[in-house]
Amino acid sequence: MDTAAIGTRIKAARERAGLTQAGLAERVGVTRSAVAQWETGRSGQVGGNLTQIASVLGIGVEYLLLGSTPGLVWSEMAGPDGMTGDELALLRLYRECPPEDRTLVAQLAKRLVLSKEKQ
Repeated sequence: MDTAAIGTRIKAARERAGLTQAGLAERVGVTRSAVAQWETGRSGQVGGNLTQIASVLGIGVEYLLLGSTPGLVWSEMAGPDGMTGDELALLRLYRECPPEDRTLVAQLAKRLVLSKEKQ
């Protein structure tokens, strides 16, 4: 994951949304310092917060991760099957995986579903 590039996209989207670092932090539920770390590509927990960041900024996770589909809001990210931006991003990332990694991803997804059903 290219945290520097993700940070640049977070900052640009935040500024387009008219939010300060503190404003984004409040809406995501983190500190302003965490947002500053994301935007400068320093560590932090950006990966675990991407969905929330994208939602607050009205963009797709795919844009934050890959820099594609800039400016699309969630409703525009829905595909013909009603897939959300997160689902489309996961599908595109899956398609970029080598075949052996696709198998691992599919197995992990199945395990997650089965563990959820057991609860």
